[in-house]
Amino acid sequence: MKCEPSLDECMFGAVTVGERGQIVIPAEARKRFSIQAGDKLLVLAHPGGSGLILAKMEAMREFFSAFLDRLTKVEQELGAPDEKKSG
Repeated sequence: MKCEPSLDECMFGAVTVGERGQIVIPAEARKRFSIQAGDKLLVLAHPGGSGLILAKMEAMREFFSAFLDRLTKVEQELGAPDEKKSG
């Protein structure tokens, strides 16, 4: 789910890291993104190195699958330039 332009729609509050490195995801965030107990989340570094990004593994799998499908179509439309280089 995309955040609205308003920060109020994207901010869920603050969390405290416990002694074992654990955090509690705020209930409203879990509800909005359908995060259930037992769900697997990927923990990624923010591209600018300024924090972390959490994403459901299944959502990332679906995203990358769709991305690779689209990339394949674009390569086919362009005549697959990578295949020309190696051949």
